[in-house]
Amino acid sequence: MGAPGEFNLAALARYGNDFLAEVEERVEEGEWVKMCMQCGVCAGSCPFGPDWEHSPQKIFMMIRAGKRDEVLASDSMWMCTSCYNCVVRCPRKLPITQIMHGLAAYAHRLGLAPKMQPTRRWSLLFWDNCTKTGRVNELKLTLGLYFMDGIVAGFKQAWTLRNIGLGMLLAKRLNPFELIRGHECKDKAGIHRMLKKAAEIEARKRGFAKP
Repeated sequence: MGAPGEFNLAALARYGNDFLAEVEERVEEGEWVKMCMQCGVCAGSCPFGPDWEHSPQKIFMMIRAGKRDEVLASDSMWMCTSCYNCVVRCPRKLPITQIMHGLAAYAHRLGLAPKMQPTRRWSLLFWDNCTKTGRVNELKLTLGLYFMDGIVAGFKQAWTLRNIGLGMLLAKRLNPFELIRGHECKDKAGIHRMLKKAAEIEARKRGFAKP
């Protein structure tokens, strides 16, 4: 379906400086962005409010202002924990959580998401782990998380949490043989076909599929 760079150039050619129109068409629930009245309830409700660069309120205003590069390169969307405080309290009932995740997914598709953002790296690690066999291999996922920043950092993390790991082994909550193979769904090929079909449907819906 094309490389991320091709998607980005195609989007720029199609929408020019109209970033709001691009978000409305290409981002999940993006058509709601224009309904934001900038009351700031989402920013005040977010548990990460003091810690991230751009609150949802600010992200929506930046979209309207056409700040495409700043929005898509921001790590703020990746910090959303899906607590839904903002959605529950929004006076206009905007699907803020879905929009933030949609922006993160769109930035990733275009190749503009911050490469070293921890949540993004974890999300990709989890997705790769889960989709290979249809089930999450907890041991491989944990080791992947530990060694995400290199071998030395991985061993340091494992040593720091060694007592927790030993406790899980003794309680039979961690099986070392999962590292060799692990549990798998019976119809892996069927799961892969389903995921491929879902990706094709989403690509057509969002205008990424080539005619």
